[in-house]
Formats: sequence, structure tokens, C-alpha cells
Amino acid sequence: MSQEVKEQWQEDNASSRTNLLQLVDKNVLKKILDAFTKATGLTANIVDIKGRSIFSKADAQKNCKFCQLIWQLQQNKGLQRCRGAYARAGKQAAIFGEPYIFRCPAGLIEWAAPIIIGGEHLGSIICGQVLMWEPEEFFWIELREMNKTLTDDFYPLFNAAKDLKVISGNQVQGAADLLFVTANYIMEAGWENLRHRQELALQQSLLNEEIQNRKSLEEKLSAQTSNLNYSLEKERELVSKVKLGDIENAKKIFQGLLAEIFIIGAAKLPVIKARVLELGVILSRASVEGGADSNQALGISTEFLQDVSRFDSIEEIDLAAVKALERYLQAVQRNNKVKNRLAIQEIKKFIRNNAHKNLALEEIAASVYLSPYYVSRIFRENQNMTVMDYVTKVKVEEAKKLLRDPQYQIDDIAEKLGYCDGSYFSKVFRRNEGMSPTQFRHKA
Repeated sequence: MSQEVKEQWQEDNASSRTNLLQLVDKNVLKKILDAFTKATGLTANIVDIKGRSIFSKADAQKNCKFCQLIWQLQQNKGLQRCRGAYARAGKQAAIFGEPYIFRCPAGLIEWAAPIIIGGEHLGSIICGQVLMWEPEEFFWIELREMNKTLTDDFYPLFNAAKDLKVISGNQVQGAADLLFVTANYIMEAGWENLRHRQELALQQSLLNEEIQNRKSLEEKLSAQTSNLNYSLEKERELVSKVKLGDIENAKKIFQGLLAEIFIIGAAKLPVIKARVLELGVILSRASVEGGADSNQALGISTEFLQDVSRFDSIEEIDLAAVKALERYLQAVQRNNKVKNRLAIQEIKKFIRNNAHKNLALEEIAASVYLSPYYVSRIFRENQNMTVMDYVTKVKVEEAKKLLRDPQYQIDDIAEKLGYCDGSYFSKVFRRNEGMSPTQFRHKA
């Protein structure tokens, strides 16, 4: 390759190796392409949306002699022509979301697989530099016609073309499909990296805001004792919210405590890590007390310890801590949902079996060994009605059965269902059924 081509290659790639190499490690991309080449025997390259390789000359795979000759012709005009073809092929592949097989301007068969991350087309994998038939007389005529604007000396090109690989249509399609699978792997890796970067940026914004709020608060807290009392009180609030599985409020309190740790720890990373891990222990214990499975909590704690140990930036530690909190809270909620479902089943069973009594919320809650407040909350969340509404519903359904039996008087039915006053029973029945007990009896 001429010195001009080399300089042009380096200049273009210095500006084009941006988004994709920020999202996926260059060495990972090289390994992926090398594995593809070993499996197929075909050259592969990754280009940006303008058709330029994202790799430096040293990192790129060796291209066939034919392509190297084309690129040197007419002061890089051949190279620019190929890049334009790669850009157009990549765009078509991105539009259709599948491999795009095309014939390059020099006459070779190639194909492109799009790399789309976060909805943005960042580049394509280009592969090919092959023929689908053995060269015949028409091929040499066509080769001359397609490249006459680049050279009038075709002897070197004809010699190089004799060494081109010839593969079948099925092999081309199979290699194109494999290339698409490879591109999908790169997209998945890039998307995970992009999502992590976005989470990190959001967490950094929240952390900065919380640190500023904390600094403002510290101006009002003059004594160290006041700061200590503040922290202990916030830790107690955090434990309470974690036990309840209250994600929104737990995260607010937790972010405040983290901000305090980062302010006090300043540049002392070991101190920050130690304090954050202390908070992790508090979270783990609170989650188990809140109903989380102890083995799940232990697993979260182990991963959190490993993350904090290997991270060297406050942003990464902060994000790892918040993610650990979210996992603890999810464990509490997940296990509480099961427990709550069982508790609600027992509550409903108790109400049905005691419909003859004048039931109170305290008695119902005591039957499942829970507080009236907790029973009231979980019942409303799961059944979309209050506990006492369900009591009324059960009593009214039982009353309807009894009203169909003429031997029971209205007052007798009211008494059997725990109502001391027949008129109050009639009012409750009318409110729920839209008619009086007497009207229902006649209708039934």
C-alpha cells in the first residue's frame, strides 16, 4: 500500500473510531472477527457509517491482494469508491435489519451486517472479497469495464483476481447469516455498556444533587454530635423502609446517607468503601427482617462486597450501592407477596367462617398474627377493597341465601349475621344490592 494510502487511512480512522469503540472494547471486536475468519476463512472488517474501518492498519485483518491494488489506484480514488459502497450497503442492511449481499464497484461479492446500538446505526461488519463463479471470458471483460476509470494497466488486477476465493451461493448466504449473528452479539454487548453508562450518568447527577443538599444541611448542623445523631436517625428510617419494601423512600434516604459518606470520606477511598460496606450490612439485615430469603440476601451481599472491592471511583461505588439496595428491596417485596397472599387467604377464610359474628378489624388481624394497619394495607393493595368491605360482602351473600328460605324473618337473619339492629342490616343490604331485603325476597 502506498504511503499516501497509509496516511489517509490513519487520518480517517483517528476521527471515526468513536462511538462503537467507546461501547465495545477494541480487543473484543478483534477477537470476534478473528474467530469468524478462522471459522469461515473469509476476511471481515468493521466500518463506521461512512464506510471507513474503525481499526488502525495494524489492527485490521489483511485484505486480499486484489483489494489492496484497487485501493492504491488513482490517488486513493479506489479506496474512496469502496468506502462509499460499504456505507451504502451498511445503510441498506440497517434499514432492512438483516444481512445485505452486494457486488462491490470492483466486481467482487461482499455482504454487510448492521451494528445498531440504542437505536443508532453505528457501523457495519463487512465481509466477502470473493467470487461466486470461476472467472470466465465475460468476467475479465466486466472487470476491465468496472475499473477502467481507475487504471488502464489491468495486468496486475487480472493476476490478483486469479487468487480470489470462489464460493457457492449457499456458502455466501451461510456466511452472511453467521456474520449477522456476530453483529447481534456486538450489539448486545454495546447495548449493555451503553445502558450502564446511562445509569452511571443518572446516578452521578442524583449523587451530586444529594451532596449539594447535604452540604446545605451541614451548614445548619454545627456540632459533630448533631451529625452523628442525624446519621443514626436516617439509618433507623432506612431500616424501617427496607423492612416495608418501600423502594421510593428507601432510595431517597439511602442516597442521603451515601452523600454524607462521600463528603466526610473526601478523597479517602478506603474509608468510603468501609462505610459503604457497613451500610450494606445494615441493608442485608433489614431485608431479612423484612421477609427476604436469607440465602438471597447473602448472595446480594457477596456480590456487593466484590463490586465495592474492585471499583476505584465514587460513581461506580455509588451505582453499585444503589443497585444492591434495589435488589434487597425486590427480595423483600418478592417474598412478602407470597406471604401476603397466604395471609389474605387465611383472612378471607376466617371472615367466611365467622360471618355470624360482629367482626372488628382487630380480631381479624389477630387471627393471622399481624397488626391491624398491616392487614388493612395488604388487603386493600391485593383485593382493591377494605377488609370491612369484604366482611360486608360475605355477610350480604350469606343474607341472600337465608332470604330465599321463608322460615327466616328479616330480624332473625340480621341477628344470625351479627347485626344487633335489623334496620341497620336493611340499610347495609340496600346499599350493596340496590334494594331492601324484603324486595330481594319477593324477587327471589
